[in-house]
Amino acid sequence: MKILFYGTASYDKDSFNKELKSYPNIKIDFIETNLTPMTAALARGYDAVCAFVNADAGAMTLEILAGFGVKLVLMRCAGFDAVNVPVAKDLGMKVTRVPAYSPQAIAEHAMGLALCANRRIHKGYNRVRDNDFNLEGLVGETLYGKTAGIIGTGRIGAALCRICKGFGMKVLGSDLYPNMQLVEEGVVDEYVEYDELYRRSDLISLHAFLNEESRHMINDDSIAKMKDGVIFVNTGRGGLVDTQALIRGILSGKIGAAGLDVYDEEGPNVYQDRAGEIIDSVTSRLCSFPNVVMTSHQAFFTKEALGEIARVTLDNAQAFANGTDFVERSVVC
Repeated sequence: MKILFYGTASYDKDSFNKELKSYPNIKIDFIETNLTPMTAALARGYDAVCAFVNADAGAMTLEILAGFGVKLVLMRCAGFDAVNVPVAKDLGMKVTRVPAYSPQAIAEHAMGLALCANRRIHKGYNRVRDNDFNLEGLVGETLYGKTAGIIGTGRIGAALCRICKGFGMKVLGSDLYPNMQLVEEGVVDEYVEYDELYRRSDLISLHAFLNEESRHMINDDSIAKMKDGVIFVNTGRGGLVDTQALIRGILSGKIGAAGLDVYDEEGPNVYQDRAGEIIDSVTSRLCSFPNVVMTSHQAFFTKEALGEIARVTLDNAQAFANGTDFVERSVVC
């Protein structure tokens, strides 16, 4: 089975090549070019393609791939909103994902962002580098005894709940499908509706799915319901947050600190080096605030996560080739 990997970096090659020896019937070619309608034709002669969260697997891309006989799209990520699933179904294509590669890694990064933004660690670091040991403007909030509101309590959200408990926080959960086992275990103190979570939480972290109902769930109205000075973290999906509303919340003081690994306008920037370009960037505006910390979609980025991504992706490729069962919860269509 031949697979063309789009949008690959050195770490993709390293992690997949390390696992590939266990899959002798699979051959991989890596290219740096991302998957788009303009590059889909490069997959001529391949059985499958593999892409990441920043790909464009829309209708035109899928139609071109199908025209060249590609039957399988392997997304080496959990999210699949880059794929036009109805079109893939119509074309008879199989689409898989990696449902959960490192919930702990993402949860740990979320708490790291919260701590850094809240305690202004990034500002203190830069000051000390310049031999400036002044503490003005660096005061934060103690998390012990405060309330954490976790929106989405799947594997990642549950992992963050456990971290927050370790900090001595009260934990509120909000989820369309509450996991009452977390309550029984004492990991979540109680499940509440969104509005109550906004009202009571000192720290809010997003781990919800992105769909039409959840898009821009964090907006002017929801921010207005939050506590003054709330610590806000998003390592979920950028589209969950209206960025301009977030900026207004920061300017008003409603949001006291923000840690962001994703944002709605990140598409052209994900994993790209644009340092030499002059661009009208929302990141420049956000990073101008002393109480905001941003990273580039790296919450998942650990050795353990990369290994799991490689194994699940290759397991699914092998299952497709052999006509056997795919990895549980990995089939999109």
